[in-house]
Amino acid sequence: MSLFNTRRQFLANTSCGFGMLALNSMLADVARSAESSTSQSAFRSPNFPLAVKPTHHAPKAKRVIFLFMQGGPSQVDSFDYKPLLDKEDGKQFAFDDARVVANTGKKGTNQRIMKALWKFKQHGQTGRWISDLFPETARHADDLCVVRSLHTEGVAHGPSTLFLHCGSTNTIRPSMGSWITYGLGTENQNLPGFVSIAPSPGNGGPRNYGNAFLPAVFQGTAVGKAGFGADKALIRNLANGEYSREEQLRQLDLLRELNAEQLRAHPGDAELDAIINSYELAWRMQTNVPDVLDLSKESPDTLAMYGIDQPETEAYGKQCLMARRLCEQGVRYIQVTHGDASANPRWDQHSNMPKHAEHAKSVDKPIAGLLADLKQRGLLEDTIVWWGGEFGRTPYAQANGTGRDHNPGGFSMWLTGGGIKSGIAYGETDEFGHAAIVDKVHMHDLHATILWLLGIDHEKLTYRYAGRDFRLTDVHGHVVKGIMA
Repeated sequence: MSLFNTRRQFLANTSCGFGMLALNSMLADVARSAESSTSQSAFRSPNFPLAVKPTHHAPKAKRVIFLFMQGGPSQVDSFDYKPLLDKEDGKQFAFDDARVVANTGKKGTNQRIMKALWKFKQHGQTGRWISDLFPETARHADDLCVVRSLHTEGVAHGPSTLFLHCGSTNTIRPSMGSWITYGLGTENQNLPGFVSIAPSPGNGGPRNYGNAFLPAVFQGTAVGKAGFGADKALIRNLANGEYSREEQLRQLDLLRELNAEQLRAHPGDAELDAIINSYELAWRMQTNVPDVLDLSKESPDTLAMYGIDQPETEAYGKQCLMARRLCEQGVRYIQVTHGDASANPRWDQHSNMPKHAEHAKSVDKPIAGLLADLKQRGLLEDTIVWWGGEFGRTPYAQANGTGRDHNPGGFSMWLTGGGIKSGIAYGETDEFGHAAIVDKVHMHDLHATILWLLGIDHEKLTYRYAGRDFRLTDVHGHVVKGIMA
């Protein structure tokens, strides 16, 4: 028997968690074969932490792409048409300003109405109202479900961004992508189940794709960071140019032996088991990730569809194209952030609302390209595409100026794809677009609904920690059946 087979036998006989990862097939099909993309016997093993798991009910979607517009786009300038703003532009009205109420408890503050800065038009057969801010996305009006009655927690970016991602404004909780990967496992053992493309370092930073108290194997993998070109959207230290593949494999074999000894000495150590699994995943990623993130194999027509041939749209276009390629390879949850390297969110126009046009132009064509590409490849049928920010913006001018303040009480997001009803507007804000009033959808409700479409009952997706069962939606949340096809 060869030394390599002896090591296999050694690991199989240790009876420690890692030794039960069906290593025979993993080593044969993954470590030694660059051509093998999946090893079903390995990653469906019940002891493999990212094994495919049964759903609570029949799913309508398999994965999610979240297009995060960091900072809060203005709903009354984009997807929530309010003619009254034009009529009452410049007049003073009393509003319950979220920040004033939070800081002083004072309600009914007079504010100057500011009309939408972009014209609204009806689009598609459904006649959906969308402003000139997003002309390319508007071409897909009949595919979109615009939820106009969102409301959330927190009046500042930090708390609201954490709430959007983790369902909590302050306590350390797992992010949504981590919960989904924990609940469903991965479709491809050679890639992370959860990827965050160009995440922002501010307003929660890594906590927005972190695993918190879930095992570390469920944390998100960051690809690049916000504010840097997509050519830098890479996973650091993925390649090893110093040693040959065979030399690296011998190192990995030795490392497996040492790890198995450690696990035998510390049985049930979840953190150690997660670290060892991360080594295995890193090895498999060396072969698979560079190819997935390599956009040079895409046709010129595809690159143009995403706006990669234009300087204004190149960066976000590449990020969206990466998302499609990761989606094709079975990554469960992909977040594509449009944000900054600093803690200042891009869509945060407190004193310069026209800046929204610059941001919209950089994402509009890439997003439209992503929707068209997913649709033509048949991927939109079982992929949820979700667009939005952590909150919206006020229908009045902040401090009587030229910008809009934060508005967590009523704002818009849109979804399309797997199991989402297309071509509809769900819910309403008041006549000014300030507060959700009809068919209100709390962020907990949206989380519960997306989980449901993935086949997960949000009340049953729990993890016991510190003596209680936690879930993404805490003790809240209702599935919004009205947006389901």
